[in-house]
Amino acid sequence: MEGYSMAVTSKINESVNNNFDPVKKDVKKTNIRWWLITVLLIGAVVNYLDRSNLSIANTTIAKEFGLSSTQMGLLLSAFLWPYALANLPAGWLVDKYGPKKMFAWASGLWSVATVASAFTNTYSALYAMRMLLGVSESPFFTSGIKVTERWFKKEERGLPTSIINTGSQIANAIAPPLLTVLLLTMSWRGMFIVIGAAGFIVMFVWLKIYRDPDHIANKVKTVPKEETEISPISQAKWSQLFKYKSTWFMIIGNFGIMFTIWVYLTWLPSYLETERGFSLKQTGWIAAIPFLAGIIGVLLGGAISDRFIRKGVHAVTARKIPIVGGAILAAASVAPVPFIDNAALSIVLLSIGYFASQLPSGVIWTLAADVAPKEQVASLGAIQNFGGFLGAAMAPIVTGFILDATGTFTAVFLLGAGLLLIGAISYGVFLKKPIAN
Repeated sequence: MEGYSMAVTSKINESVNNNFDPVKKDVKKTNIRWWLITVLLIGAVVNYLDRSNLSIANTTIAKEFGLSSTQMGLLLSAFLWPYALANLPAGWLVDKYGPKKMFAWASGLWSVATVASAFTNTYSALYAMRMLLGVSESPFFTSGIKVTERWFKKEERGLPTSIINTGSQIANAIAPPLLTVLLLTMSWRGMFIVIGAAGFIVMFVWLKIYRDPDHIANKVKTVPKEETEISPISQAKWSQLFKYKSTWFMIIGNFGIMFTIWVYLTWLPSYLETERGFSLKQTGWIAAIPFLAGIIGVLLGGAISDRFIRKGVHAVTARKIPIVGGAILAAASVAPVPFIDNAALSIVLLSIGYFASQLPSGVIWTLAADVAPKEQVASLGAIQNFGGFLGAAMAPIVTGFILDATGTFTAVFLLGAGLLLIGAISYGVFLKKPIAN
């Protein structure tokens, strides 16, 4: 009888573990973690459409407001400076309050900023709304990396992180044709309202479906406090991440890579119109080609790194392979663009360059999870993203200055290639080990 009782008890324990373990129950039976990734993917699409709308309306708004290239460059960067700076506290806030609250607040606030932009009538008011957009979008990707860290094992994180980052590339690919159609049919103001409204839908869906794996486990068993909460001591160590060399090389590396990416995101339509002679309607479709290539790049980068980890390669090394290789290939592709007269060939090189620059995109976020202590994953990811968006913020301003000074994009492409190589060296040579607890 005692043996029978022990067998029954064993079966019950096995059933409990299978049904309420956050990985077994929700992955095998309800696949909740992939629904979360799906919502984050859609959120990333909306997030980047909000960022891209000004780039698509670049020449239209410049004419309406009477702006020079330098002024437009400053306006295009108005989102980026606050976004870069807000990433620093955003990562800490996500670690402290969790991705459910922070993503909900972020998506609601960035939608308000986008809709409000449609009602501005002055340069300064539009500038202010772009700054608010930057602050409000800062917790998004740190929330995503926190979700993947909580729901996926180390050897599985590359794919879901890349899927989330693919959302930005999907948005960049569909933004030129989609936003151009909205621009031509509804004016730039109507375009802003439509895209802003989409963010509210994402917010409501997220609040409805999100849950933490610990919340599910707690329905039948108590999870030790240290597994579900971050101690005040750990929270206080946020600033200490800056004492590590690895943190600084991640900042520098991401700066170099993101500069060129944001030249694409902010000035590519203008480049195709002014230097390649395409019409606004043609640009809407042609500009989508490099961004379609970027979708493949993000997914491939994550798959490559995960494959190397499964083969036994150290996680940090496996992440560095697509980061370094992508940055070098991107530099080799964009450097010759200004010296090529054939428009079709230049678009091919631009597409290869953007594809290669996106190989590191999702992997860079996953790298933060491999390098940082468990309780500071979002914080290190945000600090690294801060460095990247310093480069992103410089891109439209420097491009505007160069265009006003020289009238061509030649120096822009050469500078971007050089910074890509600096990024490759920073990650490939100097980033060597995880940060110790």
